[in-house]
Amino acid sequence: MAKNGQWQLSAEAAELYERYVARYILGPWAPLLVDAAGLAARECALDVACGTGVVARIAAERVGPGGRVVGLDLNPGMIAVARSLPAPVGAPIEWLERSAVDLLLPDASFDVVLCQQGLQFFPDKLVALREMRRVLVHGGRLALSVWNSTGLYNTAVGEALARFVGDAAATKFCASRQVPAKNELQCLTTEAGFSDVEVRVNRLDTHLPRLDRFILDHLAGTPVAPFIAAADPEARKQIGASVTKQLQRYADGDGVAYPEETHVLTAQVR
Repeated sequence: MAKNGQWQLSAEAAELYERYVARYILGPWAPLLVDAAGLAARECALDVACGTGVVARIAAERVGPGGRVVGLDLNPGMIAVARSLPAPVGAPIEWLERSAVDLLLPDASFDVVLCQQGLQFFPDKLVALREMRRVLVHGGRLALSVWNSTGLYNTAVGEALARFVGDAAATKFCASRQVPAKNELQCLTTEAGFSDVEVRVNRLDTHLPRLDRFILDHLAGTPVAPFIAAADPEARKQIGASVTKQLQRYADGDGVAYPEETHVLTAQVR
């Protein structure tokens, strides 16, 4: 992934990203995105901005051993972690370090393109969407998702970062939620040459473990990790306490369960 500019992580941060972000925040949504694409056995699928590969691994299971899956991400740390994880039962996965705006893949070589929470980071969204269309066969499908709002948890963390670390850290953390609105998504995808563009809202409860422990581990797997490492121990403690207090009404055992929404866009190549 890239940041609205660049979402780059160190190798260590990419491992933490897999452990906390992919597992708890993105993982529960991944099967829903693959469902939206309607993947079938023996199809070829491309996961753009694959991160550590949660969507690609589910896609590999769906298309089976007769299919093909490629996971592509600009961040070498993400690709390294993706390659290190156990291979799923199903299609082999090829992991590529590439940019979404220059896929360097043949025309009409995939049945499906998937992109979970990546579009908001691309420096040129229209070019990236045109690249996705270029590599799809006639009749091929696109399924991508972007958040519907900053969200309860991210808002609470952003406010805590601004208060106890600084505005720069808060802005950097919340960049992943600076997403195109529904109408912009539809217009961009249509301009890129897709047909049958549809955007709908999916809702899910996100379950996080004990927040005062989870938050700092989560932040260590994001681009704000250097800010957190440089903060004094009391500031780090206050971040956890502040977010825990703000989300206390969503308490669920030792952790929280709060509602979240994402836009899911589907489209076809005619």
